[in-house]
Amino acid sequence: MSYLTIALIGVAVLLILLIMGMNIGVCMMAVGFFGIWFVRGFQPALVPFKNIMYTQATTYSFTVIPLFILMGNLCFYSGMSSDLYDCAHKVLGGMRGGLAAATVASCAAFSAICGSTAATAATMGVVALPEMREHGYDDSLSCGSIAAGGTLGILIPPSTGFIIYGIVSGTSIGGLFAAGIIPGIILALCYIAAIMIIVRIYPDRAPGRLKFSFKEKLISLKGAAAMVILFLIVIGGIFAGWFTANEAAAIGAVLSLIYLIARGRFTWKIFASCLRDTIKTSGMIFLILIGAYVFGAFLTLTQLPGTLATFVNGLNVSRYVILLVMIIIYAVMGCLMDSLAMVMLTVPIFLPIMQALGFNDIWYGVLMIMVMEMGLITPPVGMNVYIVAGVAKDVPLQKIFRGVAPMVLAMCVAIVILCAFPKVALILPQALGYI
Repeated sequence: MSYLTIALIGVAVLLILLIMGMNIGVCMMAVGFFGIWFVRGFQPALVPFKNIMYTQATTYSFTVIPLFILMGNLCFYSGMSSDLYDCAHKVLGGMRGGLAAATVASCAAFSAICGSTAATAATMGVVALPEMREHGYDDSLSCGSIAAGGTLGILIPPSTGFIIYGIVSGTSIGGLFAAGIIPGIILALCYIAAIMIIVRIYPDRAPGRLKFSFKEKLISLKGAAAMVILFLIVIGGIFAGWFTANEAAAIGAVLSLIYLIARGRFTWKIFASCLRDTIKTSGMIFLILIGAYVFGAFLTLTQLPGTLATFVNGLNVSRYVILLVMIIIYAVMGCLMDSLAMVMLTVPIFLPIMQALGFNDIWYGVLMIMVMEMGLITPPVGMNVYIVAGVAKDVPLQKIFRGVAPMVLAMCVAIVILCAFPKVALILPQALGYI
């Protein structure tokens, strides 16, 4: 049996296990271990476990993951999410559908200090849904805007998806953070445009407009000041070269803790909850990372990535046709599995193909993350939809999926813009010297 056949069987087995709902990290470790055992024998198969597990768990660059997660948790408990929504509420509430637009805007802002889609969707669901219901908004529009807005958490820096992609691919995390800002803003604007179109066609879904004085709007900006300052220090510090991503994450966590104390919301119970949530999320991500490296060792041994890259490069078709096929594959896979799992599974296979076709690594990372976001709001997985359904327990799941359908179309528009104008993602990394 050829190495290529063994590799394809391994990938097929992995996909079957994932569809069955098994843990992604455990699946990748198991397939990688047994694959290497089949090719090389039992003793060589033990080497990745002996070396990779310890090496990756003690790698300094990985400390950025729990630190950014801790920063997001501390910001949540400090009430920063409520302040952001109040600010967006007063600034955008004067137009029809303004509360739904404010939800998307506040999701974009909270993503700038959170980095997690699940946390963004859950937090804004608790904050925004009661407000929209109080003003008579239709549940499908309300829940759809929350679920879609939550996807921005993995695109606008600091993004866990970018961090993992950067570590696995060897791409600059700072460059990825810079590349995600403008596409993130464009996607948020596409969501808001979709909301404006919906309320124009169906005015009853967003009845009435809210009126706020200029003074009220000005005062509300104070609530967003902490987020802006934190973002400028953490992300701006990385771009300016003042400190590394790891140091920025540590500084952000400390500043978030100081802000929590300054707001008078610090208790040991809340602090313990922050640490517990951080450990649980980080543990899940580290298990995926270790599993991915074991599986990656198996793929490298079978030479599948290089073989596929050579095959694709030899096809007599436009590279954009191949790119379209990959986008479709990502969109379909996003409907079946977790986005972080997709990053770990596909980057070792698809990145060499993209490099052989001449696409930029940073641009490809942004495109991949954006396409993966689609899976967060499409059935059958649609993680963000299920998170919002957990907040709005009385809203049928079908109604939420109906509410996010226009947002999926808006996301397709943003993806087309990114593909047609790659500079959208590359202009900031180039200006900052990452390219």
